[in-house]
Amino acid sequence: MSMERKPGIFDDGPISLEAWLAERGERPFRAKQIRQWVIGRRVADFDQMTDLPKDLRVALIAEWSVFGTTVVRESIAEDGTTKLLLGLRDGHNVECVLIPEEKRRTICLSTQVGCGMGCVFCASGLKGVERNLTQGEMTEELLQLALRLPPDERVNHIVVMGMGEPLANLEPLLKVLSMATSKDGLGISARNITISTVGLPAKIKRLAREKKQYHLAVSLHAPNNKLRQEIVPMAEKVALEDILSAADEFREETGRQVTFEYVLLGGINDDVTHARQLVRLMGMRDAMINLIPYNPVSGLPYKTPSSERTRIFSETLRQAGLVTKVRKRKGSNIDAACGQLRRSHEQVVSIGLGENPSAG
Repeated sequence: MSMERKPGIFDDGPISLEAWLAERGERPFRAKQIRQWVIGRRVADFDQMTDLPKDLRVALIAEWSVFGTTVVRESIAEDGTTKLLLGLRDGHNVECVLIPEEKRRTICLSTQVGCGMGCVFCASGLKGVERNLTQGEMTEELLQLALRLPPDERVNHIVVMGMGEPLANLEPLLKVLSMATSKDGLGISARNITISTVGLPAKIKRLAREKKQYHLAVSLHAPNNKLRQEIVPMAEKVALEDILSAADEFREETGRQVTFEYVLLGGINDDVTHARQLVRLMGMRDAMINLIPYNPVSGLPYKTPSSERTRIFSETLRQAGLVTKVRKRKGSNIDAACGQLRRSHEQVVSIGLGENPSAG
């Protein structure tokens, strides 16, 4: 391992920490003990793991790293939002965000490198999906950010709303969230975890069968199938009616209210007629509508709606009896929208290599 990059203790690769410890004759509990130092005590230095034998600590330092991911860039906004660009072993990069707000310490988690859903306004999917993140890589997103909190603070909320479509990588994600909610893990309440999806009906039903108290957020972005297909190309294969039916099943199985996300694109889906169509689509559902004024992405033609159009849209929904919120923008001065930091970093690298960053 001398010249190669050392494996990380959360890696999903061919070299497992358990197997390495067994070869050294260590007892099976050691792997959990080592990881608990990082998960529970937020210690990322083998030498500080004082209940490990000295010779084991020396061997770990020589042959292992705590994390398999590396911090390529770290950006901190004026409001305290921290965004990390993490380098993965295969050269890809992925983003994750820590958002402080009053007593909340929320991590925004990515599940894929890129995204295959094709939402026309989103920086994450400009190159499509390149691969799913592993269980270990997603775990490290949580832990790398948790380490950046003061000792008297802890992560208490997770939103799976970063790069990628979470339900397209559901099984590894469920294992990560199981760790996050465990008493031996991060101890986060399942009710403080939100999973966002563009709307994969079969996967929504699969998640419902888990009967966990996770919160589900479904991205609509349009009040009718025709407009939605223009904004979300994958919608050609999935009708709004099927998505709403699956969301209804999730509500019935879990007892949890579903949130419907709606990105307001200036001049495209933010007219009062769109609001009225959305009212008819929602019907009598017990749901939350989360309106998200668009966060502009360099190179894309979409714009933030005016504050007046946002106000009229939201009031139209409220007057019809729909519970509606307008999301605040956080970390806007650090490219906090999904995929922007990764994209800006790759453009800088491309320019350095003599490539055209606007190609593709």
